[in-house]
Formats: sequence, C-alpha cells, structure tokens
Amino acid sequence: MNGKMIMILGVTASGKGRLAFELARQIDAEIVSVDSMKVYRRMDIGTAKPSPEARQQVRYHMIDIVEPSESFSAGLFLERASAVIDEIRGRGKSVVAVGGTALYSKALLYGLFEGPASDERIRDELRARVESEGPAALHGELLRIDPAAADRISPNDAKRIVRALEVHRLTGKPISSLQRQFDAQTTIGNWTLIGLRREKSVESGRINARVRKMVQRGLVEEVRSLLAEDKPLSPQARCAIGYAEMIEHIEGRVALDEAVEQIKKDTRRLAKGQRTWFRRFSGVAWIDVGADESAESVLDRAMQRID
Repeated sequence: MNGKMIMILGVTASGKGRLAFELARQIDAEIVSVDSMKVYRRMDIGTAKPSPEARQQVRYHMIDIVEPSESFSAGLFLERASAVIDEIRGRGKSVVAVGGTALYSKALLYGLFEGPASDERIRDELRARVESEGPAALHGELLRIDPAAADRISPNDAKRIVRALEVHRLTGKPISSLQRQFDAQTTIGNWTLIGLRREKSVESGRINARVRKMVQRGLVEEVRSLLAEDKPLSPQARCAIGYAEMIEHIEGRVALDEAVEQIKKDTRRLAKGQRTWFRRFSGVAWIDVGADESAESVLDRAMQRID
C-alpha cells in the first residue's frame, strides 16, 4: 500500500487517533497530525498528543513544531504539511492524516479560502473590543449576523471571530456564504477519506471521560508551567479548549470543578461544530462505530474502505 493518502475524520474523542495509529502500523505509513494545538511544544495533556510510546512505534509529523508563545495559522500549516507529505511520499511511504481541526483538513483537501484582504483599521477595532468585552461578546454578535459561522467557531477563538466579523464588514456578506462558494472546488490529491461516527450520547460520554482523565494526568500543573514560562502564551494557544478554562481557574476567577465542567461543555460544543464541518466534506466513507466496538473491529472496517 505504498503511496496511499488516507485522511481520517471525526469529532474529538471519536477514536480517530487510535485508528490512525493502528492503520499506520498495519500499512507501514507515517502520520501527519491535522491539529491546530498539537503543533505547540509542551502543550501535551490538554491537546491529547500521542504518547511517547506510540511515537516510538510510528513516525508522527506536525507535532511539537512551534513554541506556545508563537502564532500559527492555517496557511502555515498547509505550507509545512504539504512539504511533509511530499517528503513522505517521495520515500515511497503512505500518509495517514488525522486530526480534529476541520479547517486544516479542508486546507489539505481543497486549498485555502483566502477571502478579502484584511483591513487593519477594522481588525484593530475588533481586537480592542476583544480585550475590553471578551471574545464571547463578539461571538454573540457573530451569532446574530452569521449563525452558521458562529456554530463552527468556539466562543474562545478570538482570531477566527475577528476575521469573520471583519469579512462581514468588508463584504456585507457572511463568511459562511463565501466559504460555501469555495466548497465547490475539487479535492487536491488522491485522498481516501474515512470518517468515524458515534451516537451523540456516546460521544458526549467519551468527551467527559477524556476531560476527567486529562485533569487526573496533570492538566492544571501543565497550564501552570506554561504560564510560568518567560514568554507569554500566544493568543491562539491561550484560547485553546482546556487551557483557556484552566487559566480562568489558576488566575482565581473560577473554582476547579467549574473549570472542568466548562471544558466538558466547550469540548461538546467543539464536537458539534466539527460535525457541521465534516458533513460538508464529500466522498467520506463513514463508519458508524458501536458503543462497545473494539479498536480491532474498527481497523478491519477501515481497511475494507482502502483501495
């Protein structure tokens, strides 16, 4: 199966990371992470990075490539991931791409929607409002003018909220409508798309269990350590789910139990947005995973969908 390009889609905690690992071992492939937060070094527990043991058995790419103080964008991801994929395939190996950042997955499949050029005056005004009012207030404004975009963008994601509001100001049109026009483009490369789906109640239970495990593994201590570093967290890293809520706790604004419940809530909201995104991807071979289905069974079903 040398030279295959396989992308695994699914909401957070759906089991796609485990499938990617088992599939890569089965077909001797290398994994490209498609995740906007796994790129950051030392942000390990809250981003659910693969374990050191897994990374010894399978080669992973696009993990631990920038400092938490640095910004990172879909454009940078596409540039670097494309080069990595070309290098892997140049060695005659297959690629398994996996991750929950739908925008990055879309970039690999279809390229990037650029939209109108930025307007620094508008952008500075919106950023100032983020500082004074908080990102949730601007997310509420976005919800009124572009519910489809607001549904996909986390209330903590100040960067994407600002961009969506900026595009609306510049064009008078919702960014979601412009992106739908872009969606008509054809896939770049010969990707095989495999998606994992579970009942929403099962997914919610898995999300809650994952959050509890992250806290048990030391998420609070990880965030404290990051906040103590010489260089401050970038706005993008700071607003990551799991980190934003724990920062609120560490800085004394909410109790730990409240922060944990908020992480669960925000993660379930993320999953809802991911479902919305992935429904718009065409050509996906979806696997409806049973509540108690084994990883081996899921792997067998995935292998049947690979040419």
